[in-house]
Amino acid sequence: MGFVGALVVIVCVFGGFLAAGGHLHVVWQPFEVVIIFGAALGGFLIANPIGTVKMAINKSIHAMLGKGPSKKDYLELLQLMFQLFQIFRKDGPQAVEKHIEEPNSSEIFKAYPGFLKNHHAVDFLCDTMKITLSADLTQYDVDDLLDQDIKVAHTEEHAAAHAVQSVADALPGLGIVAAVLGIVHTMDYLDQGVQTIGNLVAAALVGTFLGVLFCYGFFGPIATKMGNDIEAEGRYLSVIKAALVALQRGAPPLVCVEFARRSVFPAERPSFDEMDTATKEAKKAA
Repeated sequence: MGFVGALVVIVCVFGGFLAAGGHLHVVWQPFEVVIIFGAALGGFLIANPIGTVKMAINKSIHAMLGKGPSKKDYLELLQLMFQLFQIFRKDGPQAVEKHIEEPNSSEIFKAYPGFLKNHHAVDFLCDTMKITLSADLTQYDVDDLLDQDIKVAHTEEHAAAHAVQSVADALPGLGIVAAVLGIVHTMDYLDQGVQTIGNLVAAALVGTFLGVLFCYGFFGPIATKMGNDIEAEGRYLSVIKAALVALQRGAPPLVCVEFARRSVFPAERPSFDEMDTATKEAKKAA
């Protein structure tokens, strides 16, 4: 929906300008754009380490084009975990070890390509099962371990969202910088007549317009969407955590995935009947 929202902003702002009798060529001021976004990019690079810069770019693209986990994604996750836990309880640790050691080669994981593409979630699930198979951990140890993983990931991702929000906050001020430089430039043409001066002042004011527009119409909403995406990803990991903690507690596979299902927000939560059907399919597959 991010792309759709951006399209709505563009159509409404510039469509309204045209409907009021404006001319789009007046708004096209490439040097104003260079000043504003060049300064914004420079400040962005000064303020953030390269890792945050890369993550901010990736998360911004995802915010515009991607979407959060859906009911289908959660249902597949629950089905996958049930299948793994069934093998673990039925055939022992060695039977499940080959799947979690090489998830990309596992027939179980290959059956759920949506989950397999989520590398963080794959590592989150597989690494935790590896350590629980190789070390004597209590359910409280697993709970603390997974909380720490989610917390660290959130801290890193929120730094990227904050970096984009900082750019958004700077854009109106940088628009004023471009406008002031435009007015300074206009001072050289005071003897050129009202029409020339009017055109130059209009061009200068476009800098303020662009700074405000891109702050509140694009970069600010993108930063907010990044934050929402981060929270959605965190909830997805929390669902995995609920199942793994229940497994470490000794709960049966069906109870483990029920703990996980109850951790999903009601809007995306699969129903009990949907979960029942999915677990029966997983039993057949096993």
